[in-house]
Amino acid sequence: MAETPAERAAGPTPDESVLDNAVWHSMAGEHRELCTFHSGAARYHWEITPFAGMADPTDPGCWADFGELLEGHSAVLIIDPDLVPPGWEVTRYGRGAQMLGTDLAHAPEPDAVRLGAEDVEEMLALVARARPGPFLPRTVEMGNYIGIRRGGGLIAMAGERLHPTGWTEISAVCTDQAHRGSGMATRLVRAVAAGVRARGEEPFLHVAEDNLNAIRLYESLGFHRRRRVDFTGVKKVA
Repeated sequence: MAETPAERAAGPTPDESVLDNAVWHSMAGEHRELCTFHSGAARYHWEITPFAGMADPTDPGCWADFGELLEGHSAVLIIDPDLVPPGWEVTRYGRGAQMLGTDLAHAPEPDAVRLGAEDVEEMLALVARARPGPFLPRTVEMGNYIGIRRGGGLIAMAGERLHPTGWTEISAVCTDQAHRGSGMATRLVRAVAAGVRARGEEPFLHVAEDNLNAIRLYESLGFHRRRRVDFTGVKKVA
């Protein structure tokens, strides 16, 4: 049976302010070894995730650092595109929502198996079919990933991505088309949350604004919207 927030041991709620710049706080903290830094800017290694960030996206100095860091590549920031200064190109844009799982009931999933580097080929194939969002050959290094197999094949998975202090982002939640509607996504989200809570942290996630089915699912599980977010791809103009 799923354990509700009220039933687990009471503890302090993590500082929400780190979620206003979640990528930066994740890179500057738990994920420092997965990133490359240049003064006030940083990016994840290219084969891990396209996300990057800076200490203060309103500071021209941070943008100068960021330009040096990217070396002609593009990256994805979670910022309002209006903050992108002259000399930069917005290469892609998507609107989303940041949701907190502080009211999410969690429970282990007996059918779930731990996924690791040896499973990446299958994970990438599932992502290509289900399209949950960016997932690259080394994304699995960002946290714990679990999945459900049927007939030896991986048909559903979920895991952890950003990790700002006190919070862990649930990500890559996906189920093969042939097995949707069976509750696997719900069970895996709750199981990932159980691992997050075991560390004394709280789960959160990002979801595309037009992914209404996912938003309804997350709300039914106990997530609530914290704020709107903008996924903004940028590249320095030569």
